[in-house]
Amino acid sequence: MNIAIWIISFLAIAGVIIRPFKITEAIYAVTGAILLLVFQLIKPGDGWLGVVKGLDVYLFLIGMMLLAETAREEKLFDWLAAHATAMAKGSANRLFLLIYLVGVIVTIFLSNDATAVVLTPAVAAAVKAAKVEKPLPYLLICAFIANAASFVLPISNPANLVIYGSHMPALLHWLGQYGLPSVCAIVVTYLALRFTQRSCFKTKLETNINIPNLSQGGKTALIGIVATAVVLLIASAFSFQLGLPTAITGIITSGIIIIRSKKNPLVVIRGVSWTMLPLVAGLFVIVEALNKTGLIQHLTTILNHGISQSITGTVWIGAGTIAVVCSLMNNLPVGLIAGNVINAGHAPEMVKSAVLIEVDLGPNLSITGSLATILWLVALRREGQTISAWAFLKLGSIVMTLALIAALASLWV
Repeated sequence: MNIAIWIISFLAIAGVIIRPFKITEAIYAVTGAILLLVFQLIKPGDGWLGVVKGLDVYLFLIGMMLLAETAREEKLFDWLAAHATAMAKGSANRLFLLIYLVGVIVTIFLSNDATAVVLTPAVAAAVKAAKVEKPLPYLLICAFIANAASFVLPISNPANLVIYGSHMPALLHWLGQYGLPSVCAIVVTYLALRFTQRSCFKTKLETNINIPNLSQGGKTALIGIVATAVVLLIASAFSFQLGLPTAITGIITSGIIIIRSKKNPLVVIRGVSWTMLPLVAGLFVIVEALNKTGLIQHLTTILNHGISQSITGTVWIGAGTIAVVCSLMNNLPVGLIAGNVINAGHAPEMVKSAVLIEVDLGPNLSITGSLATILWLVALRREGQTISAWAFLKLGSIVMTLALIAALASLWV
């Protein structure tokens, strides 16, 4: 029975990563979950429990995707892109830095998923306005900073909520614990990206940029995005779950814009990548099935043994292991497993911090390592751009490794 669970889970996750026949990732995750139920390898009640565990993430995604799609329809991203391109004043270096800084801000206050969903179309519009010959290096920023800056605040990554669950530290404690590692990850990721993509900075960019007028709907979308950031900060400070507030602000903002502009709501609804929801649900069901194989107990035993031998060794060995597992399995289910393990094993603060950093930053190794990267990939396809899993892996092995070493090393400072 356990072998069958592992085989089905492996094939489903492999399908999500490799995406054979160019079929959407959600099909493979959902098919794996269905097979586990059909062959009675997991009870319907346990499968439903796995789905329910992702409720906060679904609500979070719904709010963010509605907000992003409404803003895109109202040309807010085109307006922001025009301003960013004008500020670059023809310098590719300056445009690269501006996009990176915006990515840091969006990730910190709106989450890494928002960076993938909201920033990617804005960057695509910016490089188009600047007449950039090779836009991919600039778009890569959205993928890498989405994970590199995702542990500055608890709200910066849904995986943070999954790992800590009801044991979320107070905001000031969080900043003290993750502030320096976050700075290290952000700075090193920028330097590594800047070096690896240096060939794209040799050409001058368009300086005659036409700045369009922002519609009333665009202004409302901008207010909605800022309001969402404020609501999430308040919710985080009071240790509330973030999914429902995000969904409410996203739905209200979209509703106001649609009503005021008298638009067909189906235009916005059709533009949202709804397949992300069954993808996440399928992954949660697969994790629930893996839990039935005694995975949590086995990993807890390994963790406790490692901690008894050497906390430092456990941190560094775990770093490589979790990074690879996230790249293979996606960091949301890995975060769920890791959270159960560190809470069951009563791991010391140093180990907990290292695990969270590894789960948040490790996904920069592969193209399907995090939900944010998958969302980025979907947004990338909409803009007519592609990148192979192998090309991303080659780049990620450099950028992620350097940033992870710097972030973990800072824990001892």
